[in-house]
Amino acid sequence: MSPSAGGNLRRVLLVAIASSCLVIIDSSAVSLALPAIQRELGGGLVLQQWVVDGYLLTLGALILAAGALADRFGTARLLAVGTLWFTVTSVVCGLAPAGWVLVLGRLTQGAAGAVITPSALALITAAATGATRARLIGQWTAWIAAASVAAPFFGGAAVDLGSWRLVFLINIVPAALMWRPLARLRREARPPATVKEPFDVLSAVLTACGLGGIVLSLITQSSLGWTHPLVAIPLIGGVLLMALYVLRQRRSAAPQLPLGLFRSRAFAAGNGATLWAYGALGMGGFLVGLYLQQRMGLTAFEAGIGMLPATIPMLLLSSSMSRLMIRTGPRLPMALGPAVAGAGYTWLAFAVPPLAYWRDVFGPMVLLGLGLAIMVAPLTATVLSAVPPGSEGVGSAVNNAVARIASLVAIGAAGAIMGGVLDDGGFRRGVSATAILFAAAAVTSAVWIPTARIVAPPAGDGEPSEARRGVHDE
Repeated sequence: MSPSAGGNLRRVLLVAIASSCLVIIDSSAVSLALPAIQRELGGGLVLQQWVVDGYLLTLGALILAAGALADRFGTARLLAVGTLWFTVTSVVCGLAPAGWVLVLGRLTQGAAGAVITPSALALITAAATGATRARLIGQWTAWIAAASVAAPFFGGAAVDLGSWRLVFLINIVPAALMWRPLARLRREARPPATVKEPFDVLSAVLTACGLGGIVLSLITQSSLGWTHPLVAIPLIGGVLLMALYVLRQRRSAAPQLPLGLFRSRAFAAGNGATLWAYGALGMGGFLVGLYLQQRMGLTAFEAGIGMLPATIPMLLLSSSMSRLMIRTGPRLPMALGPAVAGAGYTWLAFAVPPLAYWRDVFGPMVLLGLGLAIMVAPLTATVLSAVPPGSEGVGSAVNNAVARIASLVAIGAAGAIMGGVLDDGGFRRGVSATAILFAAAAVTSAVWIPTARIVAPPAGDGEPSEARRGVHDE
């Protein structure tokens, strides 16, 4: 590898990590800032819900359209737009004088997050192949996984030691760090392939409104119930619009979402494992964060520290797991990782209350970190290695949409599983459900994931064959 190529890959990695951390830290850390936001701005539970859910609504609704735009207009260009947009909306949120301004800022911030999320990983996928790509994805995974777990710690520290506004204003730092290398990547990037067909606005509207309706119903059902018109109508409408979207993709000569991607066993199975695993991550993190504060009496800062033991294994082992996948194939780490993480939540389910941190929580957090370190990098590499060149943005968008919506559904279901009360019995039911979701991810991977290294089909091939992908069954 030439020095210039190595420098370019380092810039790609820095930009991908920094942009991903923008979205992850902001979306995770804000949960521990909600009580402080309510105390200062008022608004009660309704404001708290919309500070979180408004962001998820626009993120989930726009992510597929953003992935298609990245493939069409260039990943680096769209990432620059998304980063600037996200930074401006972060300042709006951090300086919000009233609750409605904060909610409006979060809605627009979620739209910016939808632009950033698929573009960051697509940047790596387009820049490297083979072992180099696996290594870069492993390093990217280590940093974003650590950011995911460290985000509650940062949120708690910001609230207890400073102000909830720091949760948003801190986004200026990673945005500033990535701007110069991102500008250079934009100058050096090859122009995207010329596309004769105009951008499919109708498909973008269908997916945005369809996913938006489904996400909105999931957000509101916990307080209104499934039969309420404000829940049932968006859900039914969203499902119908997504069915029309799929039908349009099947009939389009240049589909926004090539459905042939799902004929790839690796792509379909990887997204299936993502569905279960990220549902478990969403529910488990939500439950543990609340339990540490509301039942064990920890402050927001202490609760953040209590969840940190899951960070170190991910930082230390994610790159090694990418190398293991190259030697063994993706099936072993993708099956083993969720099983280890599920064992941690099984431990929590059998703990006898009152829970003590060092006896009952520390060990499960370490197992969670080990499981994620084993699973996440191979999962990401497997899904994106099955995507043909030129479709990296939409491939990443699909996987991220599956992860975000799975997490949202699981968090929405947590209230029903716990019976509406976070007592010891409700917590046990919730972490048991989390362990079951991780077990489903392990079984899906063990049964469905190919054993051999995944090789992307040629660009424009909507129906990749087993031979072209280098996949064999064992």
